[in-house]
Amino acid sequence: MKKFKHLKSVLLHTGFILAVLIGTSSCGDTPGPANTNAAEEKATDVKGAGNDTNDINFVVKATGINLEEIKLGEMAQAKGRMKDIKDLGKMMVAQHTKLLSSLTVLAAQKNITIPTMLSDNATADYEKLNQLSGNVFDRQYANMMVAGHKEAIALFEKESAGAVDPDIRQWAANALPGLRSHLDHAEACQDKLTAAAM
Repeated sequence: MKKFKHLKSVLLHTGFILAVLIGTSSCGDTPGPANTNAAEEKATDVKGAGNDTNDINFVVKATGINLEEIKLGEMAQAKGRMKDIKDLGKMMVAQHTKLLSSLTVLAAQKNITIPTMLSDNATADYEKLNQLSGNVFDRQYANMMVAGHKEAIALFEKESAGAVDPDIRQWAANALPGLRSHLDHAEACQDKLTAAAM
């Protein structure tokens, strides 16, 4: 009877181990384009390569910001009614494409996995904006650019002051003047739209 109990215990233990192994091997094996959420989850995987987790998270978030600004800027060029909105969209595409290009190189040097497509939240914002047209579109786009760039500037200022990696810190600092200029242009568009509505 003791032998039977021992054998039953060994079989149960072996079955449990197999179940765990099968369960873990089936998670995350499906290849696909990296999005912001997946890249954030993977951020901690590369910490052993000498990267600080906060620096990694910043690189991932900054990539997501650039991807969103490019997509929204393309939409503004196509759907904007006011010339200033179209020009703002054109500037966003050109300058955020440059930022994304330099950040992609930096991420590769630091062995950091970055997203290649919009996050779920950014996709939802894009779809909402795409449903608008005319002056309503222009106002909403300008509002999004103002709010988004205020958040981005705060994020980049924090990283430019406190990043562990000097290259990432310098990249964030170098990006700040452009982001502040974008905010100025977006606020100018807001002011024009407000004046036109009066």
